[in-house]
Amino acid sequence: MSMKNKIKNFFYLEEELEEEITQAPIQQQQPVQQQQQIQSVKPKKVMKERKAAVQEIFPQSTTPTNNIVSLQAAMNSKGAKVVLVEPRVYAEAQDIAEHLKNKRATIVNLQRIEREQGVRIIDFLSGTVYALAGDIQRIGKDIFLCTPENVEVSGEISNFILDDN
Repeated sequence: MSMKNKIKNFFYLEEELEEEITQAPIQQQQPVQQQQQIQSVKPKKVMKERKAAVQEIFPQSTTPTNNIVSLQAAMNSKGAKVVLVEPRVYAEAQDIAEHLKNKRATIVNLQRIEREQGVRIIDFLSGTVYALAGDIQRIGKDIFLCTPENVEVSGEISNFILDDN
């Protein structure tokens, strides 16, 4: 039996079985016991044929494979990175978002950009951080810390210090 026929039989046996089952109640000439016997034998035979076809197409390996990798170990092996960014134009906000998407914490210094564009950048980054389940915090005058989901920030900076300037 060719590979094409095996796959065809695998996918089309169910439709043939449904046709046989739906046609059986229409033909009331056979006794009820024979119909029940035919219906119960056919699915078992079909399942055995399918199982054999699947095993021929996808043979099981005798050696077990260990593809499980600890997510925590994978993240720790790379090392955490913090990116410092000082955007000059609003267009650089997308680059900052890329750093966040790549699971890197980012410190954004907005001291060298116009206030209006700085507000737009923070709005954009707030949406990005929200979509990535991260966090954004103000850590200084016009300086913000944006973190992705995998970075935890503990502690707070006093509002008194922030409002001093």
